[in-house]
Amino acid sequence: MNVFKQLKEFYWPKRKLFFISILCLAFATGLGLVYPNLLRYLIDEVIVKEKYDKVPVLAIIVVLVVTLKGMLQFLHGLTGGRLGNWMAYNLRNALYDKLQQLSFQYYDKAKTGDLMSRLTADLDAIRMFLGFGFAQILNVVLMLVFGSAMMFSINWKLTLLTLIFMPFLVITASKFETKIHPAFRIIRQSMSDLTTAVQENITGVRTVKSFAREEHEVKRFMVHSADYKSSNLLSAGIWAKYFPVMELFANLSVVILLGIGGYMVIQDSMSIGELVAFFSLIWYIIGPLWGIGFHINNYTQSKASGERVLEIINQYVHVKDKEHAISLAPSQVKGFVTFEDVNFAYPDKKPALIDLSLDAPPGSVIGILGGTGAGKSTIIQLLYRAYNLKSGRITLDGYNINDISLESLRRQIAVVFQETFLFSASIRNNIAYGIRDISMEQVIQVAKLARAHDFIMELPLGYDTIVGERGLGLSGGQKQRIAIARALLKDPRILILDDATSAVDMETEHEIQAGFREVMKGRTTFIIAHRISSLRHADEIIVLDQGKVIQRGTHNELLRQPGPYLKTYQIQYADMQTEAEKAPDKVEKEKGWVL
Repeated sequence: MNVFKQLKEFYWPKRKLFFISILCLAFATGLGLVYPNLLRYLIDEVIVKEKYDKVPVLAIIVVLVVTLKGMLQFLHGLTGGRLGNWMAYNLRNALYDKLQQLSFQYYDKAKTGDLMSRLTADLDAIRMFLGFGFAQILNVVLMLVFGSAMMFSINWKLTLLTLIFMPFLVITASKFETKIHPAFRIIRQSMSDLTTAVQENITGVRTVKSFAREEHEVKRFMVHSADYKSSNLLSAGIWAKYFPVMELFANLSVVILLGIGGYMVIQDSMSIGELVAFFSLIWYIIGPLWGIGFHINNYTQSKASGERVLEIINQYVHVKDKEHAISLAPSQVKGFVTFEDVNFAYPDKKPALIDLSLDAPPGSVIGILGGTGAGKSTIIQLLYRAYNLKSGRITLDGYNINDISLESLRRQIAVVFQETFLFSASIRNNIAYGIRDISMEQVIQVAKLARAHDFIMELPLGYDTIVGERGLGLSGGQKQRIAIARALLKDPRILILDDATSAVDMETEHEIQAGFREVMKGRTTFIIAHRISSLRHADEIIVLDQGKVIQRGTHNELLRQPGPYLKTYQIQYADMQTEAEKAPDKVEKEKGWVL
């Protein structure tokens, strides 16, 4: 029960409901003993002695017992249901809260489908066991104790002979539990893999169809489905092996009762009423024991689910606030960013940054250029503490960012990522995400700066248009412009553009950059880009290769140096020359911006 001890904080505050549920079930179970005694009395005192005038009284007693038992079972179900749902509510919130706290390092390996499975199916298994499953197991114990006590009161010799196989039934059930628990962990894991496969397929449905890979995805799904089927067949095999054995021991007890009990009736050492009562009591005990496999099944499922949930609850948070972390008010932040001999490597990977030093005074624009895997995005991820540094330090206005609370640090930073994410909400709510009391005028203002206002007004409902999941229904450039507007509305001291205009054409980029130059005033800005046009106005440009700074300077300074920057410029200029031959008027307009 160690799993449920660790989950105690989520249900113990409502222990009153738990004890009421148990007491109601215990009394209802005790009332079940009335029936064997009524049968014994009916046969021995009414039928045998022909006292039929007592039948109405017995009928009234039965009605009262049934009514009271029904009321107790209702209270048990009501309180148990409330306990389970209250626990699930608190645990679900705690899980979601923990998922918000976990750092990028966790999500680098986590699977969306697996997390969804833990938040739904696993949580529901725990809810059912704590609400009802535990009480049912306790009910089995109570029925065994109450039933055995009454059987001993009738005939202790016959009781010992009848229950001789019960220890074997319990031992078999115990072995069953040790086998079925690992099997259920496999089922849960294979279910998570199956869910993940479905989630990834639905998320990437456009890619699947564009590559005509439907058949491949069907086969891939069938592999996961086959694994899930195999894990369930393994569980079914364990059930098929142990359940008949438990049934055999249960029926052997009945055989002994009928054989020896019948002989005792013939010998007049036991009345017929006592034999019938005994027969009723043996099933009063065997019934729950026979179903103990089902209860163990529920227990093992909830135990396996609890272990998977606790893996998240107990997950170490790599990036978190220090004790007494500094909280910076927006008015305090000027935006002076410094990297001092920063080194960083992702887990199990080669270094991503090596001895990076950089000064970004308030209001300056820092451009970052480099090939894939050069370490460009790592710089900005370290700035807003997506990961912890290996060595060196990063400061904001002289404060080590590790000493600043995450909330106040990230409140001063706005990031426009290359891969834009939009919520399934209105365009207005996407732009105003996370910011309260924003007027429509402010939303429109930043949309205009991001050159998004015109296309938004062309949509059927304008700013109230609901975008599809992850922004489906909008082009890549439209999504990126909405993301830019969202960042600008935050009014940050530090603005980070991670290839933010990669999905727009050069003319639109020109317009957006013109708006940016106005917005960048007074803000420290980091621009990661592949286009020279996005970097040429930066106060300093650094060129990265395999985590090292190999060039740095202004646009004009780097053009006078042989190296990757000049080579990139010449390649892009060559592309412009080719375009000029096709559309000289258009390129002449762009040329003044690019060159």
